[in-house]
Amino acid sequence: MNKLFESLKSLPENFNEIFKHPTSIITLMGVVVLILAVIKIKSVKINTRIMAQIGIVIALSTVLSMIAIVKMPYGGSVTLASMVPIILLSMVHGPEIGLLAGFLYGIVQFILGPYVLHPIQVLFDYPLPFMALGLAGYFKDNKILGTVTAVGSRLLFHYLAGIIFWGSYASEYNMSPYIYSLLYNGAYLLPELIISAVIINLVPIKSLKKILIGTSSSAA
Repeated sequence: MNKLFESLKSLPENFNEIFKHPTSIITLMGVVVLILAVIKIKSVKINTRIMAQIGIVIALSTVLSMIAIVKMPYGGSVTLASMVPIILLSMVHGPEIGLLAGFLYGIVQFILGPYVLHPIQVLFDYPLPFMALGLAGYFKDNKILGTVTAVGSRLLFHYLAGIIFWGSYASEYNMSPYIYSLLYNGAYLLPELIISAVIINLVPIKSLKKILIGTSSSAA
C-alpha cells in the first residue's frame, strides 16, 4: 500500500519530466492519434470492392505525386493534385476509409522517398499527415471545408515535425523553428490546397458516390 501511495505521489514529477522533452510529447500524441484511428477504422466493414478502390486511389495519388510542379529541398512538393483522390474517397465512403487509404499512402510515400531523422519524425511526416486527409469525410456536404480541414490537418503534423526534428535548419535563415516550419510547410501545402480545392469543387460528389457506392454494395 505504501508503494502504491509513493507511486501516485510521484506521478506529477514523472509527468513533468516527460513534458520537459518535446519528443516525448509528440510521441504520445502520435500514439494517441494512431489508437483513435485504428478504433475508427475497425468500426466499419471493408469489402473487397472498397479495398480495390483504396488500391486504385493510392496508385493514382502516387502517380500524381510524381508530377512535381515545385519540389522542396527537405521533402514536400507542389504536385498535380495528388491529395484529391484520397479526399474524394473520404467524402464518398466516409472518414474511416479515408483514414485507412491515407495511412497506406503515407507508407508508400515513405518507401518511394524517405527523409529520416528520427523514427517519430517518420511517423509525423508520412503516415499521420496523409492519414489526416481522411478527415475530409466528416464534411462531405461542404467540399471546400472538407478540403481545407484535410490539408490543414496534414499541415499540422508536418508543422510539429518541423519544429521538433527539422528546427536546426531554421538557424540558417535566422528564424525561430516555429516560423521556419510554418513557412516551409506552408510554401508547398498552400498551393496544394488551392489546386485541390478548385478540382474537388468541380467534381460532382453525389454522382461519384452513386457510382462507387453502387458498385461496392452490389458486390457486398
